[in-house]
Amino acid sequence: MKLLSKASFGFLAVSFSCVVGAFQLPSGSDAPRSAATHVDRKDFLSTSASVITGAVLVNSQPANARGRATLEQAYDRYTPRIVEGGKFYKSELYAAISKSNWKAIQVAIAEPPKKSKEDRALQDGGIAKRAALAGGFSNARVLSAMDLYAATFSDSSVTAKTKAMKAEVETLKEVVDGMNKAAKIALGEESAGGGLFGIGSKKSSTSELSKQLQELYIKGGNAYNAYIFAANEGLPLQLNKLPFL
Repeated sequence: MKLLSKASFGFLAVSFSCVVGAFQLPSGSDAPRSAATHVDRKDFLSTSASVITGAVLVNSQPANARGRATLEQAYDRYTPRIVEGGKFYKSELYAAISKSNWKAIQVAIAEPPKKSKEDRALQDGGIAKRAALAGGFSNARVLSAMDLYAATFSDSSVTAKTKAMKAEVETLKEVVDGMNKAAKIALGEESAGGGLFGIGSKKSSTSELSKQLQELYIKGGNAYNAYIFAANEGLPLQLNKLPFL
């Protein structure tokens, strides 16, 4: 298992040998540098403990699916979007967050626009045009694929494997919502309120929003890796295991 190459962002590498790195601001970052922007290794280990536990529990369960043919079809259909989403998460989204580029963060997680009158006039109903506008780590482009792929490992009853994978998807959805909330507040598009992940419960400075965003990024990275760990368990040999961040 390969840990994320950028040492400035630490992820929990979920495998038989767990490696944990500390979160630090990348060198040359435009984000503020202070003691408040560092997540201590001890705190990181504590908050990540539940991820390890969930992954280990999945490891003891058989990887049930509706049949090899169905699994292979779902693998071919959904995993390219999942893998590309992971690449985007640790590259473009990482760059936007490390620089507190709020507009770029919004674009990275943006959902496609609703169908317009102009779209209805197009042959495909504007599907291709709207899909192209979906962010590189949006629900429409990545998280929906993760959710649908997780469902492949269940049939008449929902398996522990599917439940574990879907739980990580829900965490990622909350992370994306939190990132979007922080970006809107930072850009003045939304006032403080709501308090998702502590964001917006009171008026925050830009530096405080940046710190919260970085914490969300680590939380999301852990959830993605835990999802991949669960997805790879019991996968048929002819299918390549999905890469971690």
